[in-house]
Amino acid sequence: MTDIKFKYREDKIIGELIKYIQSTYKQHYVGKNEVQTIDMWESLDIQAEACQSNVLKYAMRYGRKDGYNKKDLLKILHYTILLWHFTNGEQDEAPSVQSDKAD
Repeated sequence: MTDIKFKYREDKIIGELIKYIQSTYKQHYVGKNEVQTIDMWESLDIQAEACQSNVLKYAMRYGRKDGYNKKDLLKILHYTILLWHFTNGEQDEAPSVQSDKAD
């Protein structure tokens, strides 16, 4: 397998995203059972809608509140991953990409 040379630093950005997501597991827990807000959303069966709402929220504030800051983009990406998880289940395979061409 050949090494891919990422033209736009995607590999480094994904590495930063993983570090950011790891850091969130040390935050936002409530009570002795370490319940996270997203756990509450899931118990109410509103997790997908809440994640999508947060994607929109951070996308709308990017460039406005605190300027063009990396943290808003990291939050957008994290909530997008969570949205994918909640809307596609815990499938082992990623959804296939369909071509626009007719067969």
